[in-house]
Amino acid sequence: MSDTLTGGCLCGAVRYQVQQTMRFRAYACHCTDCQTRSGSAFGIQQSVLSADMTIDGPLITGRHVQPSGAVAGIVACEKCLTRIYTSNDQRPGIVNLRAGTLDNSRDVIPAAHLWVSSKLHWVIVPVDAMCFETQPQDMAGWLEIFKPEAVAEND
Repeated sequence: MSDTLTGGCLCGAVRYQVQQTMRFRAYACHCTDCQTRSGSAFGIQQSVLSADMTIDGPLITGRHVQPSGAVAGIVACEKCLTRIYTSNDQRPGIVNLRAGTLDNSRDVIPAAHLWVSSKLHWVIVPVDAMCFETQPQDMAGWLEIFKPEAVAEND
């Protein structure tokens, strides 16, 4: 796996680069919020350290209070409204890239599936995937999903 992630929006006005100092595993979220925001069956997130990311282009930001009380920041391209990433005030320093915006999005395989209690009945989750009826309730639970590992300098 490369230590650099790149991606951008649909119209090309926004581009980003992530020089990963820490790798996190991606996850799929089947909550009704992700279904509504994506207009699809689920969202796939690739978490990264916000300090590792540089982003160029016109952005807009929205806010949403989640059922847990956490405040999510939703960042999108100002021109085409492609959602680029979200933040969560309960996980400072980490942002969740919308994995579909990655240049290598076809290589992203979710290690965990959250909110399977809300998943659409026709979605088949791989039998070996880690599944949660809802989501982790604390940072330790999130770290179990993310399984962060430092990126070696010669990796």
